[in-house]
Amino acid sequence: MGRGIAFQIHHTPGMSLAWVADLDEKVAREVAGLAPGAASGRSCEQLLTTSPVDVFVEATNSIAPAFSYCRQALEHGAHVVLMNAEVDLAFGPELAALAEKFDRVVTSDAGDQHGVLASMIAEADLMGFDIVQAGNIKGFLDVRATPQSIAAEAAKRNLSAVQCCAYTDGTKLHIEMAVLANALGYLPPQGGMTGPRATRVEEALSLFEFDRYGGTPRIDYLLGAEPGGGVYLVVRPKPDLPSEQQRYLDYYKLPASPCGRFRLLYRPCHLCHLETPKAILAAVSGQAILAPMPEKICDVYAYAKHDLPVGTTISHAMGSAEVYGRVEPLDSSKVPIASLESAHELCRAIAQDTPLTKEDLT
Repeated sequence: MGRGIAFQIHHTPGMSLAWVADLDEKVAREVAGLAPGAASGRSCEQLLTTSPVDVFVEATNSIAPAFSYCRQALEHGAHVVLMNAEVDLAFGPELAALAEKFDRVVTSDAGDQHGVLASMIAEADLMGFDIVQAGNIKGFLDVRATPQSIAAEAAKRNLSAVQCCAYTDGTKLHIEMAVLANALGYLPPQGGMTGPRATRVEEALSLFEFDRYGGTPRIDYLLGAEPGGGVYLVVRPKPDLPSEQQRYLDYYKLPASPCGRFRLLYRPCHLCHLETPKAILAAVSGQAILAPMPEKICDVYAYAKHDLPVGTTISHAMGSAEVYGRVEPLDSSKVPIASLESAHELCRAIAQDTPLTKEDLT
């Protein structure tokens, strides 16, 4: 199930691990043992009651239980850092409301792609740029992947097959970009993210039709581009940026589009949990790396990986053999993939690459 991790921030510089909660008590004890003095247990609520903390890090792979843990943390006065992008997407508006109610911070993690992009976007704004596109870089994509087909690769990477499948079929990528879009008011392009294949990140400047975006920034990704594991922004100078400043963009060799109006900023890596302390320290300072908003503008919907007959049971959609996720503007007829955490049965046959609708489920 993963774990909840709680930190106590000292008045002097630094922070310490207060406790680790996991449904597997042995795992919780082993992880807590890495930090001398840290406690462990199975119950988040009990630990929050007996050992109040400044920051609670939600790091499970659950959705509905994760929301319960976050709510309990906020009720006990802790800020919340979401290493769990799935609960970030599924319950963002509810978490935003609870954060306001308890005057606490709820923030995405700093080290996953959407958190890194959020930091880059804030820096780009300070430097005088408007955002045109926020982009991810995906090394490999196979929407037909199943936990069985990916098992050997998962074992090599020390991942569960289900987790590795969700990475491989693109569901995790779409969730991360949806979290970013919902927090900042961005949109996927009409018809969804396109993900063109590229050799280098600089090719982003010529592979998309930016003039068709209008005034709203878009999310998208590149497939196979170097630097692998990186993220990027396509930007343009703000209209009021003085011309004498704009000429420095060439002087500093900032990559430009063929028309010269768009520029590229990129970071070659994201460092996941190694960057989580940045989100923790931001939270105790009253800031969020990326905060959920009261309303969503897009979601990640479930699409059939292959023809699904009547009676097919989808026991856990993310990383399953049955469906993959695609980010799209809100559509009340389609089924958000995050809502399929528990078992559902199809009452109608679904064709390959067709979205599931609410009428398809019993």
